Amino acid sequence: MNFKALGAFAGLALLAACSSTPTANTTASTGGGNAMVAPGSEQDLVANVGDRVFYNFNKANLSSDADATLGRQAAWLAKYPNVDVLVAGNADERGTETYNLALGKHRANAARDYLVAQGVAASRIQTISYGKGCPVAAGNDDASYQQNRNAITSVQGNNPQNCH
Repeated sequence: MNFKALGAFAGLALLAACSSTPTANTTASTGGGNAMVAPGSEQDLVANVGDRVFYNFNKANLSSDADATLGRQAAWLAKYPNVDVLVAGNADERGTETYNLALGKHRANAARDYLVAQGVAASRIQTISYGKGCPVAAGNDDASYQQNRNAITSVQGNNPQNCH
């Protein structure tokens, strides 16, 4: 057996393994746990469950994708009964401030109602509407608008959008 060739191969394999580090997106997409994330934390919710659902233009009804995300959120909240959440409803920049505040409220309430229907105590969920005042994506195009039509769930005490 050629020990030099075996040693060289082992060294290359070690270098290749060290150069590939999984990202948070990889963890979230595979549904795997992340050892660096505290269970029941905002980061745990985002990485392992998903913190937002999206809506169609001028709508507040939930899609099948939204149902799936909210179902995972309900299961996560059942696992962490001491965690309270804030559901923030948002709209894209089109429309008046008054209209978008009302639409954001309907979106937040739709997400809250789904969680409550899944057994989460209503007292654990607060809602707020930011209307169009707190975009998560900059831009005046359809892709940005789609990202801004959402309801974002955050662990109480955290406000990832930095909106007040």
